[in-house]
Amino acid sequence: MLREMIMSGFGGQGALLIGQVLAIAGTVENLNAIWRPTYGPEKRGGTAYCDVILSDEIIGSPIVDEPEIVIAMDEHSFRQFEPAIVPGGLMLYNSSLCTSAPGREDIRYLPVPAGELAHQMGADKAANMVLLGALLAAEPLVSDQAVEAGLREKLGGSKAKLIASNLKAIELGRACAAKPAQ
Repeated sequence: MLREMIMSGFGGQGALLIGQVLAIAGTVENLNAIWRPTYGPEKRGGTAYCDVILSDEIIGSPIVDEPEIVIAMDEHSFRQFEPAIVPGGLMLYNSSLCTSAPGREDIRYLPVPAGELAHQMGADKAANMVLLGALLAAEPLVSDQAVEAGLREKLGGSKAKLIASNLKAIELGRACAAKPAQ
């Protein structure tokens, strides 16, 4: 197993957290994992993305140039990373913010109204976890237990109160991805 992914959005959306949780979950399942963040100098609002690699073998490079999977949390991310996805790859995107029409026929697209779903559950900042849930429904990369362990590691201490709502958001994303396209 070798899975190369990019999670992208603007600062404050939680794209980097998706990657961290996945990388931790991978290590919980005895996989080799790399999480490599890239972001602008802005604290909020600038572009933020991360490369994530999960593998059962040694990982040669931490850089993902040709991702198999991309999560785009905003329009800019959609346009920036859609061309980079390898044929047969998967693009999940927040259809609440991404307005571009899918432009390729050689990859799979999974639109997820992550912003709307997070808002409906009263946790606007959980759109990232809705997308993580959709990803895990489409591509079962790691177990639910490993994801929960990753969340607990990243949201410990004063943020522990957010774990339950993030787990709920993941389940909403799973359910959304499981529905047949209309």
